[in-house]
Amino acid sequence: MIPDFSRRRERLFRELKDRKLPNLLVTCPHNVTYLTGFTGEDGYLFANKDKVTILSDARYEEQLLQECPLDPVFIRDATITMIDATAKWLATQKLQNVCVESQTITLAQWEKLRGQIENIRLESCGGVIERLRERKDASEIEAIERAVSIAERSFVSVRAMLTGDMSEKTVADQLEYSIRKLGGTGSAFKSIVGVGSRAALPHGRPSAKRMDDDAFVLIDWGAKEDLYLSDMTRVIITGKPTSKLQKVYQTVLSAQEAAIRAIRPGILMSEVDAIARGIIEKAGFGKRFTHSLGHSFGLQIHESVRLAKGQERPLEADMVVTVEPGIYIPGILGVRIEDDVLVTKSGNRVLTSLPKQWDEIQR
Repeated sequence: MIPDFSRRRERLFRELKDRKLPNLLVTCPHNVTYLTGFTGEDGYLFANKDKVTILSDARYEEQLLQECPLDPVFIRDATITMIDATAKWLATQKLQNVCVESQTITLAQWEKLRGQIENIRLESCGGVIERLRERKDASEIEAIERAVSIAERSFVSVRAMLTGDMSEKTVADQLEYSIRKLGGTGSAFKSIVGVGSRAALPHGRPSAKRMDDDAFVLIDWGAKEDLYLSDMTRVIITGKPTSKLQKVYQTVLSAQEAAIRAIRPGILMSEVDAIARGIIEKAGFGKRFTHSLGHSFGLQIHESVRLAKGQERPLEADMVVTVEPGIYIPGILGVRIEDDVLVTKSGNRVLTSLPKQWDEIQR
């Protein structure tokens, strides 16, 4: 399905009008891509009422024609920086103020921009497009589903080849190779592979520790298919598990399943987190659940929706979130189970399908 970029830009124009913002200088490359399809590494976009202008350089002229044949386009001289070129172009637009996505430029760039357009007031206006990106359109959901499928097939392939002498790093490398072999662009992020006690590191990086050094391994991975991502976590039992591991696993699974059942339009993000957290606390592991329950993703692996304490916003249809409760006992074990969930008009649809029941995760 081809993305409707013009519709996305129309949504932006309405948002600017609703927020009473005269314009927006888009500096986040993911936001430029979202609005236009342009995937070049060097490019800004200026939105003003009902039109947009891409600012880039000569290296991307042909790419711009192929990916987003928009008019007008401002191509900077190769002898000046992007900030200098942007200031030069803005100075020709007879503007009183410019709203800037300041979260993706440095303080030095901000100061340089402000210093070159002294008659134009700069205002920080972050989060405008990120809010638009929270609700996925049909083309985005389809792309995420493709990324999920590639990630799941890569996991099945690597799980089938697991041997005791394989290291965490080898497993991570095999996952990435399998993703590419199956047609993915690459990994959605650096894969996390933790054997035994190293699974207690929520963001632990793969080491030389071998699969047969303990009875289980935690794998957190995702695929990138074209521009969109997936994100999931599974535990594989590779030896004789302890009763403590089984108790922790069943607790995490119960928390995750309860949270997923609760997902629907209108429920507060904090409520979904509280459902999972309450089950883990009741089991006596509350202090060992050290992160939020989940996050949205799409073009980026962490986007603006968070299933967490203090997030007093309702979920909306077409949001896509991870649900990933975890329990981490330093020096002993760590368990996290993660699935990708689409909020639908009447409830939710789980996009991931890999087995996760206790009797299904034995190697």
